[in-house]
Amino acid sequence: MQKRIAILGATSHIAKGLIPNFLQKMRSPLFLFARKPQDVISFLQLNGRELFPKILDFDKFGSNKYDIIINCVGLGTPNKVRSGNNEIFNLTEEFDNLVIEYLNKHRKTRYINLSSGAVYSVTCDDIKPEHYYGISKLYQEAKHRSLNRLHIVDIRIFSYFSRFIDLNSGFFLTEIIKCIKLKKILETSSFDFIRDYLSPHDFFNLICLIIEKKPCNFVVDAYSAAPVRKFKLLEFFATKYALKYKIKDNLKLDSPTGRKDIYFSRSRKALSLLGYKPENSSLETIAAEIAHIL
Repeated sequence: MQKRIAILGATSHIAKGLIPNFLQKMRSPLFLFARKPQDVISFLQLNGRELFPKILDFDKFGSNKYDIIINCVGLGTPNKVRSGNNEIFNLTEEFDNLVIEYLNKHRKTRYINLSSGAVYSVTCDDIKPEHYYGISKLYQEAKHRSLNRLHIVDIRIFSYFSRFIDLNSGFFLTEIIKCIKLKKILETSSFDFIRDYLSPHDFFNLICLIIEKKPCNFVVDAYSAAPVRKFKLLEFFATKYALKYKIKDNLKLDSPTGRKDIYFSRSRKALSLLGYKPENSSLETIAAEIAHIL
């Protein structure tokens, strides 16, 4: 039986990875919502897709019937978080409440919400602007667990990478890609870190497992087959794409969601609850997706 699937925030990076997978593999009726529907149409045209999904703006959301709602709305990139800190709470609440209002009227509909690994960095002491994003996601998760009569699953995303990434988003990987394209030297600090880059394929599989599971209310962490260290990434790009980089010990690199030395999940709740087994490591994901960009 085909599921009627609504994706909110259809122009986001993660949504752009989900949409082709749904069109190719599930053939379910899709309802794609965005502030600028024309941007969704342009994305589908550029990527050779038939325009059979319904592409709508958000004021049409309540006028259709959905079996699954996937909320991809959010600031989502370092540059957007940095410039929109004051809007994080309002943005999160606006679209979350939109969906919950719908669920209260359609109790069989399932809601899959994209949360963040940033919830692990939340502390009640000395709250600063870099904590706002994680706090907004943690509050959203707490609200969802309290609504245990509704079918809501939160997925904590740590890092995600695909060929559809905006090269001006301000991520470490996008800065590397721009340096390769422009033949510039990347300046980076001696500070090492570990990241876990989820692939579009593995994320789509996780979504499908949630859709197939008996309706319930819980949260899971998303993860790849293996995380990767910063200097392993630099070695890969230097070898494969002739990236040149310079270590500068006095280089100040800030993150709008706070510095994270280790940013990946050790939780395997997705395995025990859903049978989720990612196929791609972080490095494999980057190697596969970067080939389409470069």
